[in-house]
Amino acid sequence: MNKNHTEVLIIGGGVAGLSLSLRLAQSGIKVTLISKEELTEGSSLYAQGGIAAVLNKEDSFASHIEDTLTAGAGLCNRQTVGYIVENAPDAIDWLVDNGVEFTVIDGPEYDGADSKYHLTREGGHSHRRVIHAQDATGREVATTLENLVRAEPGITTLEHHIAIDLITAQKLGLASPDRAVGAYILDTKTSKVGVISAESLVLATGGASKSYLYTSNPDTSTGDGIAMAWRAGCRISNMEFVQFHPTCLYHPQAKSLLISEAVRGEGGRLLLPDGTRFMKQHHELGELAPRDIVARAIDYEMKLHGLDSVFLDISHKPKDFILEHFPNIYKNCMQYGFDICQEPVPVVPAAHYTCGGVVTDLQGRTDLTNLYCVGEASCTGLHGANRLASNSLLECLVMADASAKHISANCTKTKISPAIPEWDESRVTDPDERIVVAHNWDELRRFMWDYVGIVRTDKRLERAAHRIDLLKEEIRDYYSNFKVSSDLLELRNLVTVADLTVQCALNRRESRGLHYTLNYPKTKRIARDSVIVPTNYPAHANMVSWD
Repeated sequence: MNKNHTEVLIIGGGVAGLSLSLRLAQSGIKVTLISKEELTEGSSLYAQGGIAAVLNKEDSFASHIEDTLTAGAGLCNRQTVGYIVENAPDAIDWLVDNGVEFTVIDGPEYDGADSKYHLTREGGHSHRRVIHAQDATGREVATTLENLVRAEPGITTLEHHIAIDLITAQKLGLASPDRAVGAYILDTKTSKVGVISAESLVLATGGASKSYLYTSNPDTSTGDGIAMAWRAGCRISNMEFVQFHPTCLYHPQAKSLLISEAVRGEGGRLLLPDGTRFMKQHHELGELAPRDIVARAIDYEMKLHGLDSVFLDISHKPKDFILEHFPNIYKNCMQYGFDICQEPVPVVPAAHYTCGGVVTDLQGRTDLTNLYCVGEASCTGLHGANRLASNSLLECLVMADASAKHISANCTKTKISPAIPEWDESRVTDPDERIVVAHNWDELRRFMWDYVGIVRTDKRLERAAHRIDLLKEEIRDYYSNFKVSSDLLELRNLVTVADLTVQCALNRRESRGLHYTLNYPKTKRIARDSVIVPTNYPAHANMVSWD
């Protein structure tokens, strides 16, 4: 790859990128889709629980909206929530029409069932409304869409490619209003850098949980899209709200093995080592409380009692029930010597979901003309201060549809693009000390876990900010003098999103949702978004707004 032109360049191959690619291609638009690893190898693939949608006559849009607003701790945008919730059933129909196979039931398995699909209930939901494919929904959706994308002639896929940076009219010195015109792309197999120009560009790169030492997410969650959008001049919002999944398996070799919230939704109990349940002491909903409350409760009990973990127990349910509902969780836990049918399993919280991101409107547009952002990298106003369980894949699907419609209606389909210079490596050399990148990566993830975790203080945040400033300088020097690699690019992006996270956290002088600080334990009466504006914010920006 050297220089290429495409009508739409989509960066990221999760559910948001895949579904957007298909919708665009089906409307006759040529798409180039790039992914850092194999197609779908991102957080979407590992989503276990399901997709929240009103599919039961006993449920209602109003109830789903209210549950989302409640979980979001007063910070959700009501218009956004209403739009995404009300379009959820159509998104599910689109998946089914495209071959996604959700778990079905033979007859009513619970009161009020009027769908052939099994619906489960997760924390923060007042009804059973989570449609799923056993306990591997993300894999079923992502692989089904992947097969369709590979078979679609209008989509060019470039795997093992990572975007270095967006190319804008401003960077090229063009007199026209600033806009996104392309991106520099590193082929990680050949270590060659090429250029792709496009009429429209979409960031579908996922979140930034890999900035933390312990995470439920794969290695691809390095905040690339958020960092690139920030450098290109887009506003970033609400990065302080990092969702820690309450229950990841605690085992030295397990790394990122998540145990779905659906386990608690189907009766799983959280226990201390002596078998005592503790969640009712923290919230009236007990194990079904919103994730931030459950994670903070576990963190509190672990610190209070000096524990390495707490325990999650579903063994009181019949074995057939467990194997039917959680076959993959059962199999994965057995690999580490835990039989969930017979015993409780040790669990700890881990960084799981980035609720903030690139500010977009309800078409997925960012502040920069021609640049869109969908999925976890975006901040649409849906999640507020805390994401309601299983609203994430839903947002990917609904916003991909909205962006596809806007792009299709506005795509110029001209092959004219500005002259973009090739990537210049004339003044850099091969790195002489690659270990520096590894050490910096490890240092960043450790101090983010220690200082910007579940419970925060101003002093901890200031320590993190100081360490980030030092790392930024080291990485800037390294980036300027050596050839780029995927490890260096991801580290550069992680430091950027860590910096944005700490800035947002220091600016929020209250505790709200996922941001809990001992210095300001109370919640303010009026909820306001944390919005950071870059120095290169375009004066003529789209000025996207949720209102």
